[in-house]
Amino acid sequence: MYKLLSILLLIQAFAYGEVINTYPTQEFLDSGIKIIDIRTEAEWKETGIIKGAIPLTFFDERGNYDVYVFMMNLRKQIKKGEKFALICHVGSRTSMVADFLDKEYKMQVINLLGGMDYLHNKAYKTVPYKAP
Repeated sequence: MYKLLSILLLIQAFAYGEVINTYPTQEFLDSGIKIIDIRTEAEWKETGIIKGAIPLTFFDERGNYDVYVFMMNLRKQIKKGEKFALICHVGSRTSMVADFLDKEYKMQVINLLGGMDYLHNKAYKTVPYKAP
């Protein structure tokens, strides 16, 4: 009985997403976890992006969003069950989007606290954004 209960609890743990909040340290950036940059194209052009990050806007310049388009594009980049990170300018947008993805899609999301602002304060060198 105990074994069965343990297995059911383990299955339940994997059936739901989770949001992990962490700072984008160099160690994290080197970990190989995919990073989705949800800032706007204007922000990418202005400050550059993290090397290897996937630029995928969630909110436009007016604060509007299209969940269907975002999810369609996100699913092209992230495999089902794959843990990934979100970054924005300071972390407020990623906090909202990470919570949304956790609750609505049960995704395992890492919210990078402090965002690109944190990295710039640590003298992180971004790479220029190149439009597809």
